[in-house]
Amino acid sequence: MVLKDAINLPTQNPRYSDAERRQRVFDGEIFVFSPTPASLEFAAFTREIVEEAFGGVDPRYAQYEMPVEDYVAIVAPLKPRFIRHPRTKALITAVLAGIGCDLNETYVDVPRLRTVTSDGYLTAGVGYPFPPHRDTWYSAPMAQLNFWMPLYDLTEDSTMAIHPTYWDQPVRNSSRVYNYYEWNANGRANAAKQIKQDTRTMPQLEQEVAPQPRYLVDLPPGGFLLMSGAQLHSTVANTSGRTRYSVDFRTVNIEDLRRGQGAQNHDAECTGTALRDFLRGTDAAALPDEVIDTYDDGTGAAYGQLIYTPPEEPTH
Repeated sequence: MVLKDAINLPTQNPRYSDAERRQRVFDGEIFVFSPTPASLEFAAFTREIVEEAFGGVDPRYAQYEMPVEDYVAIVAPLKPRFIRHPRTKALITAVLAGIGCDLNETYVDVPRLRTVTSDGYLTAGVGYPFPPHRDTWYSAPMAQLNFWMPLYDLTEDSTMAIHPTYWDQPVRNSSRVYNYYEWNANGRANAAKQIKQDTRTMPQLEQEVAPQPRYLVDLPPGGFLLMSGAQLHSTVANTSGRTRYSVDFRTVNIEDLRRGQGAQNHDAECTGTALRDFLRGTDAAALPDEVIDTYDDGTGAAYGQLIYTPPEEPTH
């Protein structure tokens, strides 16, 4: 990980128990892990799916081989295919078990396959480059842990940035306009329609964020980062000449939720909760209703779609 200016470096390959590691993440620490056998297998499997979708064209350079509409037509169904693949969940839980997570207590959200094209080829929808934001502006629970892993080699101009000086500072933003259930019904479902401009309602910054200091994530394929969903982070503008592919997934621990443990909420005003998307690592069971009810604000009645369901692939 590349350090910009004098702030504490993240801990590499931490040796804490899972409980202590989670608490340290809630206190703002960031951890990076060297590739493990499970994470290398996960990265290789995901690359295989991506490369198969592009039919022999190198996915990193496919943007130079086709109109952007054709690129979206490949990537849009690729993402739910990755989510639904039976090996995806098994490999994610293997990664988590490998670093000491108790899968009976660990609940995992739907993983995201991210594509960030170079030089403004696609800047909306399935290729949206996120400005500085916290996941907690998007109705993520304060107990959420974020894992992020690159699939190919990274460069400083094709990675993710973390802005840790804002960890305990409120940042003015428009998360008050965001409802998770409305996003399920409209925002996520319409991602593939956003090509030239992204018109979906998403939280936006309402102040300038200092560009430095920041971490530029520098990991080998299969290495992964762990941070709180409340960390301010962003997509680095990709000028590398190749598309960046990465995977991220999120977890919560049921005991943290029951005890009300998590990062402090400094500035999130969104409504709804993403907790229904988290499934137990052992058997994909949902969180108990009594746990979700503690965090739900009842706004689902107005929008209806409490849980996002990825679209089925068309049959031929």
